[in-house]
Amino acid sequence: MKPLRTALLIAAVLGLGACGTTEPAAAPSVQTSAPAAQAITITDSLGREVKLARPATRVVGLEWGEIEMLVSLGVMPVGAADVKGYATWVTAAPLEASVRDVGTRSEPSVDSIVALQPDLVVMEAPANSPLVAQLEKFVPVLVPKGSSATDNLGRMRSDLKMIATAVGREAQADALLAGMDTRFATAKSALAAAGHAGSPFAMADGWSEGGTVSIRMFGKGALVAEAAEAIGLRNAWEGEVDPDWGLGTTDVEGLAPLKDEKIRFFYNASDGTDVFADDLKGNAIWTSLPFVKNGQVAKLPNGIWTFGGPLSLGQYTDALVKAYTA
Repeated sequence: MKPLRTALLIAAVLGLGACGTTEPAAAPSVQTSAPAAQAITITDSLGREVKLARPATRVVGLEWGEIEMLVSLGVMPVGAADVKGYATWVTAAPLEASVRDVGTRSEPSVDSIVALQPDLVVMEAPANSPLVAQLEKFVPVLVPKGSSATDNLGRMRSDLKMIATAVGREAQADALLAGMDTRFATAKSALAAAGHAGSPFAMADGWSEGGTVSIRMFGKGALVAEAAEAIGLRNAWEGEVDPDWGLGTTDVEGLAPLKDEKIRFFYNASDGTDVFADDLKGNAIWTSLPFVKNGQVAKLPNGIWTFGGPLSLGQYTDALVKAYTA
């Protein structure tokens, strides 16, 4: 599964389950009463002023990272894009059965969205998006940035606070970020105590098309790469990446630079399509790589969205610590 704006890649993005060194985050409390009514003006990532008469309570989310943020803030959306897919890839903040599916992330149904009578739509979109313009005829639309390889953790914090302001849940956002920082600090201490401060890692997902395996590396600026670095690990992948997501595509031959015997290679296959265990089994190049020969390849537990919010990042870092300290 891929972030919407990497539509050129047919990815099998990977997932993780919650496990590791810290207590699991408490389930978010869903907002049961409306926040205090007050007019809000927010400048979103496109430089647009989004004006709300009061904090939004009926929200539709069209990207999974932002949907996760809404739920973790305690606001259950009335509608979401690809509810079934979300359940597969995002376990940190489950959706309730009442949430209506409004179509795919790439082509949501405007009619389905409008029928829910939302007071806000949260989505990712490029400048001059026709979908934004179409939806704005009926409902305010907020566009967080979604990703930036310049500072993805900082971008995620800003997106969360932007959404929290729109739904009147600023205190909850501060608590989520503080909890994430505590989780990072605990993980960093655990790794250092186990002698793994500065240990190298590589993170990837992969897919097969026409018998050819493609591998997508999470390089400099990828959100989960920055999270791993925040807990004291070192990203061993130094290949070229895109400026938005910090992702780079290669093949099995392209993994040859990962020669350090200490590298641990992590990958995600939440949908059950596992090219590393299946398609590359017996591949001479793959089996010759040091991390494969040393048994240092780990499929992350299913269901952690690698493009998510504080709760998914907490799950991710917990899983890394478990792999290094087991």
